[in-house]
Amino acid sequence: MNKINPCLWFDTQAEEAMNHYVNTFNGAPYKKQESRIVSITRYEKGMEAPGADALEGKVITGIFELAGQRFMALDGGPIFKFNEAVSFYVECEDQKEVDYFWERLSAVPEMEQCGWCKDKFGLSWQIIPKQLGELTGTPDAARSQRVVNAMLKMKKIIVADLQKAHDSD
Repeated sequence: MNKINPCLWFDTQAEEAMNHYVNTFNGAPYKKQESRIVSITRYEKGMEAPGADALEGKVITGIFELAGQRFMALDGGPIFKFNEAVSFYVECEDQKEVDYFWERLSAVPEMEQCGWCKDKFGLSWQIIPKQLGELTGTPDAARSQRVVNAMLKMKKIIVADLQKAHDSD
């Protein structure tokens, strides 16, 4: 069966983005994330692709993996932009891991809400501790609702504040 892999369109920063993401995931706390650049094909002088002259030396296709998930990146110029309709969800072990990914991926503070952030390339991420699902999945509806209400007020998720909301009566 074929795998479905996202393709990310950058103006001219595909290689910088791939390096940033690979370094971020390989440096994550607790375990190596099996992240790497697999291959890069570049625009060359004389290529007949639209806009190729302006993109000479940039990435036609770059294949990279983050935590075992394969992606393709390309430099295509300023035609398309990322938006919040698509984001990548990173489930974190604990607050230490949330803090780690948030520090490296959040670059647009006005776009932060409920664990969502936007990186310096315009890509949206959800940095979510596994405890959020555990605390909202409790059979006690009142506790679950308090956790959700607390989360809705946050930018970066703070596990201790979620736990406090869960435990309060």
